[in-house]
Amino acid sequence: MSSNAVPTWFDISTPDAARARRFYAEMFGWPMDAVQEDYTLVGGVEGAPVAGIGQAGPHSPYTGIVVYFQVDDLDAALAQAEQLGGGRRLDPQSVPGMGRMAVFTDPDGNPVGLLGP
Repeated sequence: MSSNAVPTWFDISTPDAARARRFYAEMFGWPMDAVQEDYTLVGGVEGAPVAGIGQAGPHSPYTGIVVYFQVDDLDAALAQAEQLGGGRRLDPQSVPGMGRMAVFTDPDGNPVGLLGP
């Protein structure tokens, strides 16, 4: 795993995505780009997306804000998290234009995201 893992993305998963979009757009002036009915990209500097706001359903792996860290080897990082006492929350999956993502919980139950090839 990369020793330079830095935050590169965050997601806000909420039972009321429309409310969250309105709140954050008004609070911070974030530009929003609804790419799906239940998922909106949040623009950052020069319009490049830096985050997403998604609708959480009854089977969502988490709710709240999850910060994603870029790693060189997603599978190795996820395995290391589990060896250190974390728990797998979302199995690795492909995300168009971003590579692969996964989510684990740290020993205190906080969800943490991973992005990698």
